[in-house]
Amino acid sequence: MKKGYLLLESGRVFQGVRVGASSSVMGELVFNTSMTGYQEIMTDPSYAGQIMTFCYPLIGNYGINLHDNEHARIEMQAVLFSNLCRVPSHYQSVMNVDQWLKRSGVPGLANLDTRAVVKAVRRSGTMKAVISDLPDAASIDWEQSLPTAMVAKVSSTKTTVYEGNGPHVVLIDYGYKKSMLQALLAEGCKVTVVPYNTDAETVKSLQPDGVMLSNGPGDPIQLQPLFEEIKKITSTYPTLGICLGHQLIALAYGASTGKLLFGHRGANHPVKALATGKVWMTSQNHSYVVEKDSVDQTQFSISYLNVNDGSVEGLTHRQLPIETVQFHPEAHPGPDDTHPTFTKFIHMMKQSKGEANHAITY
Repeated sequence: MKKGYLLLESGRVFQGVRVGASSSVMGELVFNTSMTGYQEIMTDPSYAGQIMTFCYPLIGNYGINLHDNEHARIEMQAVLFSNLCRVPSHYQSVMNVDQWLKRSGVPGLANLDTRAVVKAVRRSGTMKAVISDLPDAASIDWEQSLPTAMVAKVSSTKTTVYEGNGPHVVLIDYGYKKSMLQALLAEGCKVTVVPYNTDAETVKSLQPDGVMLSNGPGDPIQLQPLFEEIKKITSTYPTLGICLGHQLIALAYGASTGKLLFGHRGANHPVKALATGKVWMTSQNHSYVVEKDSVDQTQFSISYLNVNDGSVEGLTHRQLPIETVQFHPEAHPGPDDTHPTFTKFIHMMKQSKGEANHAITY
């Protein structure tokens, strides 16, 4: 087993063994606290450009199957494990994680002290890191920029239609997860997936009943050239924004975003619905948040807050049928407490068409 090293921008060095591809890469170092769902996590496009650390100590015990990918390929720069199982046991397994990483061209490290890595990130915040064959952090050019334009890298390049008998939803793809599409299809929706830079005129030509803005990677302010079109689209159709989509809607209407010290990534984040006082357990994956004081309270009410740190987890427009959530209601992986978010969105579209005559609250 070949030795490999995780080099941090802070100067710390961690030793492990090489798994996956043999390349050396730089990325933003983050961590995820989920105990299950490693295949869904590794194929979440929101990790594009990042080196992701699994907090849970045993990964790979049920192998890799042909059904649970959230995206066509792994978009993260690299992945870090404590104990990576090489002999999985599950009737659907077709390969182990190491084999999958090699086929995907993604490097990783195993037998790593992931607890110490996570402590370093929690103390100093997300930072640049490098996977290398040599333990010399001083030789790295830490001034070089991390990969950018990640949304353009992971978004669809063409329009795809999924038929259904219910409301027609245009899903704007900033790096959407398959389970988001499946959640809409399960509600009977017709779904048209369009590239991230689709303009309002093109959306209009599709004659949707509603629009959904998906999750995706990176700093939302990098998509500033799209804000005007996003505002046109969302002010015309019933809209649901999820994760990056939530942030983009807030920015388009004049709010601002900031970066958390080490982000929210995991499947057990408590979120409070302010209308009812109920606390939901949610799945999350993001570094950036909408800054509470920047929200124009004459336009939007804050619908959800994070119980742990008080950050904004959702917005509701006071006049227009626009709902946003920072968490992932499709919950792959994670609890499905907030799946009714999709039901509420369907109702909102029907109400806009006059097919429903009362509001519902969750």
